[in-house]
Amino acid sequence: MRSSLVIVGAGPRGTGLIERIAANAPELYAGSGLDVHLVDPHRPGAGRIWRQAQSPLLWMNSHAEDITMFTDETVPMEGPVRPGPTLHEWAAVDGRTFADRPTQGAYLRWVHDRAVAALPASVTVHHHPRRALRVSGPREGRQQVWLEDRPRPLLADLVVLALGHLDAELDEQQAGLAAYAREHDLVHLPPDFTADSDLSPLAPGEPVLVRGFGLAFVDLMVLLTEGRGGRYEGDTYVPSGREPVLYVGSRRGVPYHSKIGYDWTGERPPLPRYFGPAEVDALLARPGFHFGRDVWPLIEKELGFAHYHRLFTVHPERTTLSWSVFEEKYAAAEDPAGRAALVASAVPDPADRLDLAALDRPLDGVRYGSFEAFQEGMRGYVERDLNRRHDPSYSPDLAVFLGLLSVYGQLVRLGDIGPWWHGFFSYLASGPPGPRLRQMQALSRAGLLNFVGADMTVTAEDGVFRAASATVPGAVVEARALVEARLPEPTVARARDPLLRRLHADGAAETPEGLLRVDPDDGRILDRSGRPHPRRFALGPYTDGRTPGAFTRPRTGGPAFRQNDATARAALVFISALARRAAA
Repeated sequence: MRSSLVIVGAGPRGTGLIERIAANAPELYAGSGLDVHLVDPHRPGAGRIWRQAQSPLLWMNSHAEDITMFTDETVPMEGPVRPGPTLHEWAAVDGRTFADRPTQGAYLRWVHDRAVAALPASVTVHHHPRRALRVSGPREGRQQVWLEDRPRPLLADLVVLALGHLDAELDEQQAGLAAYAREHDLVHLPPDFTADSDLSPLAPGEPVLVRGFGLAFVDLMVLLTEGRGGRYEGDTYVPSGREPVLYVGSRRGVPYHSKIGYDWTGERPPLPRYFGPAEVDALLARPGFHFGRDVWPLIEKELGFAHYHRLFTVHPERTTLSWSVFEEKYAAAEDPAGRAALVASAVPDPADRLDLAALDRPLDGVRYGSFEAFQEGMRGYVERDLNRRHDPSYSPDLAVFLGLLSVYGQLVRLGDIGPWWHGFFSYLASGPPGPRLRQMQALSRAGLLNFVGADMTVTAEDGVFRAASATVPGAVVEARALVEARLPEPTVARARDPLLRRLHADGAAETPEGLLRVDPDDGRILDRSGRPHPRRFALGPYTDGRTPGAFTRPRTGGPAFRQNDATARAALVFISALARRAAA
């Protein structure tokens, strides 16, 4: 009897898993036949998010040279490295290009086809363009994967969930806003993937409140402007007349920081230094560690080390100590206050100092006397951010970016650390391309994009939605439309995916933040007593092993690649052992 592996989800994570199965098979696969079943209503490789059928106006938010689906020697894994082209090498585009998403989808489909072709001849891949509804079966026996519109299940020796980003049921607040909108004939668009949202109810010339200032907002901005026929002439936006008027705010009240627009040169900071495997081991050995008390101080020191290593070694004229002296004193400074005093004495210009609290909340305590003054102030803020992120004299910012990647790679082992870190990381390290912020500036000058401020509140009363912020005391914006410009939260209990909800009902464990608990070593799904399921695995953002992304920047260790490799190796070892027992 041939062995069977079912992979639910055929996007980048499913593709990455197949690539690692092909890479590890020569060492670990001992079977005479294996059927790999890919279950996904969308075409394998691109999946839903990167599918071909979306607007080419939507870009990747990384340079084409910074996107790869292939491992290199920096990935800490047991399996072999199988190099391959980055997006820019494959597409033959300038490495500094921000490719459109259909191009990324074509790259992912090519990677999928290449990975399938690299599998042993005895391995056959089958694609089932359906949704998986549930998984059943005993812990020690074959699993049944039930599909939509199919009366009989797929039989599987192992099941891997690579579901990617998921839709979610509305939380209590969103459900209340949606109900109010229905009762008063308003428009309420809840958290969603912007490319999937029906934006047609947002009428030309009408005010629209937007809550969220990250990448989902950027997509919304593009689709409601260029997507409706507007165009840019240099730094000026020429409207089509079909655009609504956007009023946007968020917790921070500012857009995500621009992608850095220069290349790295010279020596990289030697990371990790203060937050590496030994520190993670110590945290895991300690019962009940707390992120703010136990983890964040290590991260803060690590990011400071990356920043000041670059400043002192490349821009020594802006410091008062040698790097060797500063490094020794920095290592000895155990508390933030001591490090701050050291930095103040050794780095004269405050612009050269790393202030993570100020970066996180730039509008904290800032007040403007009028709505118009705030618009001008925000345009100045965005302009300064653009200038700095494209000026290599501030290259310590890029060192901090590398530090953030290093930190994320370590945090994966700690499981669910709460939502704050992931938002902070995205805000600093995963912001929009610089040209998108230039477009934001042009739309602001054209009066089609207005900034509301930090800690934006939204109320539903008197038949309208109202937005306000303490950044501009007394200013209130009214609108008949509200868009929640952010992704749905990947909680197990509220996921619309029926398979995930059924797993949870059947005893799969979730974290306090609602993520599916998995074994950090190989991705096996844990039950509520902490036991790993021998035949069920899960990878992706809905698990407590979530990573910055399924594809990553070359030569940065790629934690998703490490996870894919570990899961692939565990699956091959398990299936090979079954085959040996069957042959005995």
